[in-house]
Amino acid sequence: MTEAGQRVLVVDDETSIRRYLRTALSAQGFSVYEAANGEEAIAGVLAHHPDIIILDLGLPDFDGIEVTRRLREWSQTPIIILSVREAENDKIAALDAGADDYLTKPFGTGELMARMRVAMRRLTNTTDAPVLKVNNLQMDLSRRQVTVNDDQISLTPTEYDILRLLLQNAGKVITHRHLLTQIWGTAYESEMHMLRVNISNLRRKIEPDPSRPTYIHTEPGVGYRLRADDGDIK
Repeated sequence: MTEAGQRVLVVDDETSIRRYLRTALSAQGFSVYEAANGEEAIAGVLAHHPDIIILDLGLPDFDGIEVTRRLREWSQTPIIILSVREAENDKIAALDAGADDYLTKPFGTGELMARMRVAMRRLTNTTDAPVLKVNNLQMDLSRRQVTVNDDQISLTPTEYDILRLLLQNAGKVITHRHLLTQIWGTAYESEMHMLRVNISNLRRKIEPDPSRPTYIHTEPGVGYRLRADDGDIK
């Protein structure tokens, strides 16, 4: 269940989807507001100050990706995309625009709720605290020290920077392009092999079983997500 009074803005041009989400989310304790297009979405954020936004891509006035871009100019409210579009390019564009997560329709209510909890918890825990922790993986930013089960792990500077970016965005998909440009610069945004090698090396160092990753999960064709189940993030 959610904390009393948490607000969600549902943006979808299909009345049936809005009705379904209103019923499901209200049952979880959310106050639910609705918008049927992009202009209503932006107005709804200004009027209701939601704690999270559920956003469809196919809106009648302008695309949900454009809504995300406009909101990210002044708002850090978590945005979860719900869309029938399954193409990798659509997912990458939405995430690069600033969305926190992406689910394709049809979707399970349980999975949506789990993703919402992680997105809101990530925002709540976005601070300048020197220690980042998910389960038994911990990074002390002040000491540049990484431990797993209290055992110190030796990382290269590049591996450390990748893990820091993933930990700071725990639960959120980070696209290949974003990782490459943030770690190496814009000239390296196509160097997928370099990224894969570093992710593979990271997994060997921090995962109990690198062949079945516990922490760094692959989103095929899109990027990587540092797994953060509800309650994992510290």
